[in-house]
Amino acid sequence: MTSTTERVLVTGGAGFIGSHLCERLLAAGKEVLCVDNYFTGARSNIAHLLENPKFEAVRHDITFPLYVEVDEIYNLACPASPVHYQFDPVQTTKTSVHGAINMLGLAKRVKATILQASTSEVYGDPFVHPQREDYWGNVNPIGPRACYDEGKRCAETLFFDYNRQHKVPIKVARIFNTYGPRMNPNDGRVVSNFIVQALKGDPITIYGDGSQTRSFCYVDDLVEGLHRLMETDGTVTGPVNLGNPGEFTILELAETVIRMTGSRSRIERHPLPQDDPRQRKPDIAKANAYLKWMPHVPLEEGLERTIAYFAKTYF
Repeated sequence: MTSTTERVLVTGGAGFIGSHLCERLLAAGKEVLCVDNYFTGARSNIAHLLENPKFEAVRHDITFPLYVEVDEIYNLACPASPVHYQFDPVQTTKTSVHGAINMLGLAKRVKATILQASTSEVYGDPFVHPQREDYWGNVNPIGPRACYDEGKRCAETLFFDYNRQHKVPIKVARIFNTYGPRMNPNDGRVVSNFIVQALKGDPITIYGDGSQTRSFCYVDDLVEGLHRLMETDGTVTGPVNLGNPGEFTILELAETVIRMTGSRSRIERHPLPQDDPRQRKPDIAKANAYLKWMPHVPLEEGLERTIAYFAKTYF
């Protein structure tokens, strides 16, 4: 008798978001195949899942084809922080472009629905605020962030072309700043940077005057949005923004982390990196309409959980 349990592939499944998604899918009763090359992911993120008979982990780089039988694919594989994606920018672009081609080819062969974890970085340094899905963005195609920004933009192009040309069922989520337990402490992202610096008592490094804004979504909320997007019918392809529309300046975040950790860290300013976006805030009207989704975890509650994780794991 054949199993009716859905088998789901999660590329980048040992990463920060990917590992939380694997948990969510297992909780929904699915069989999960986690694929990761461990460039930025970690086995420790999924170690607690390895005894689950419905979970399987495979080391693989999606710039090479993968031959498996699955019903759904979540394509999360790609370094997502500037420190990591600028370390090997050519490989970053290959992961976004060749990886998308390989995963779309797999979806086409096995007739699976495939979801692309795209990014708010496709909007670049935006002239439209908040960012809506119909905004085409303002991206420097030859700058140091282009390997990630343009790689993800090209991946979206491939997804919609496979959908139009080959009728592959697709979903595209544009993920805004996400934080929570299992973030890499060395990934250079602002939340993990500030928490680690505050717990160490090191200076909190702010780039520019700290007036640039970000919107921070707790990982559990984000994963719920991804799952709901995958569960929609074939008429919903996206792109759909997933993020928390609460907007904070970087300086406000630094001051909040210092207060919540009880740190004596002082704030230290550095020059603003090239092409760093001045504003970032999602318009989530589509997510609310199509997915009945909105984030629920307030920033301070999410920071409390994240600080506790870092304090227990690394200090």
